[in-house]
Amino acid sequence: MYPKILLPLFIIALLTGAVSAQETWSLQRCIQYAQQNSLSIKQSQYGIQNAKLTEKQNKFNRLPNVSANGSYGQTFGRTIDPTTNSFVEQSFGFNSYSVNFGLTVFGGNQINNSIKQSRFDVQAAEMELGASANTLALNVARAYLSILLAQEQLENARQRLAQSEQQLDQTDRFIRAGNLPEVERLAILAQIAADEQSIIEAENSVAINYLNLRQLMEFDPVAEDIRIERPGAINIPTDRNPDILSLNALYTAALGTQPQVEASLLRVESARLGVNIAKAGFLPNLSIGGNLNSNYSTRGQRVLDFRTDRLSQEVFINGTPFLFEVEQQVPRLGDNPFFDQINQNFGQQVFINLRIPIYSNHSNIITMERARLGVLNQEVTNRQVLQQLKTDVQRAIADARAARRLYEAAQRSVQAARISFENAQKRYDLGAANSLELFTARNALDRAEVDLVSAKYQYFFNLKVIDFYEGRPLTLD
Repeated sequence: MYPKILLPLFIIALLTGAVSAQETWSLQRCIQYAQQNSLSIKQSQYGIQNAKLTEKQNKFNRLPNVSANGSYGQTFGRTIDPTTNSFVEQSFGFNSYSVNFGLTVFGGNQINNSIKQSRFDVQAAEMELGASANTLALNVARAYLSILLAQEQLENARQRLAQSEQQLDQTDRFIRAGNLPEVERLAILAQIAADEQSIIEAENSVAINYLNLRQLMEFDPVAEDIRIERPGAINIPTDRNPDILSLNALYTAALGTQPQVEASLLRVESARLGVNIAKAGFLPNLSIGGNLNSNYSTRGQRVLDFRTDRLSQEVFINGTPFLFEVEQQVPRLGDNPFFDQINQNFGQQVFINLRIPIYSNHSNIITMERARLGVLNQEVTNRQVLQQLKTDVQRAIADARAARRLYEAAQRSVQAARISFENAQKRYDLGAANSLELFTARNALDRAEVDLVSAKYQYFFNLKVIDFYEGRPLTLD
């Protein structure tokens, strides 16, 4: 008998030593790790960065835009030489260059409204990130408490197995003394098998809840396993009474603590600014700009120097021939260098452009209607957020009240089951009850204790949900 008892205890001691040597994770550390590695939170962070880039771009829209252009071409046949504006009938190459700039002076206040809208969008994205982090923290706390519950149930199952083995040892002594029949031993062996099955189920529950926590934390599956930090005891606060909670008071508190409420209001303001941005399509647009340009052609020529040509012409006057000689300066032409042509053909332009919208195929009207629908839709979304929050708060109060009553009923059930078991134990020790009656009473006590532990953790978690809506940090205190 003793080797059978010592071997499991030895294995448990080894496992306990291995776990104690392993680093433990507190609830706050688990929440922090989950928030740092959550894929959904990372997406929210990227959304914030994207909103900030949009805000930055809207601010830069106040600055002028500058662009440079360059081109090269080859002409064939009759065309206009861009450097002389004369028709030519030969192939030549040309280049053109320009620098253009423009600045919006008045655009219906579209730029300013876009900047304001992007600021609201950044703030809303940050609030939505906070809401996602809070929801994740609540889920991690639930998984953390589920592990503690499963571990406590596992310990209780092991204690019940130890009690059954002690009962078997006592029964064997009674059988050897002739006080009990041999059949009593079979009933206890059956109970031991049931206790061992309960241990396996409890161990499986611990493993599953650890898996759930690892998934919430986005924990690397190939990394070292984690072990949570076990507090001394999970105590139900004696000063908390869900029955005196007020829905209006808790809902009002939640309105100031839940980021999704502020995010929804910011989205409404952003949508309203979208209407003002759409109105800009109906207003005049005033802009200024300018242009610097030049060009080059392979046919471009310049005067290198002049030569003197003497021309002779015989003229008859009244039948008498006269010889006239005229000197003429004739230019000698050569290729005009690239930079000389660029300098010679350099031109500048400045302009003021006023655009007055008259008819745009109803596109401005449709844009306005869409912006107004966006406001209505966002207002409905805001009401849905508020309604959902009120529903969640009401559900949290109802769950806490129900959990409190269940916890109190479980306490009474354990007290009654314990008295029944103690009486059955005394009767069994006196030989007035058989093992079936004893284990029936003990199984009833075991079920009551399991229900009590479960009710305690559920009630504790429901109280933490109330704390969550009141803006208190999630702790195991």
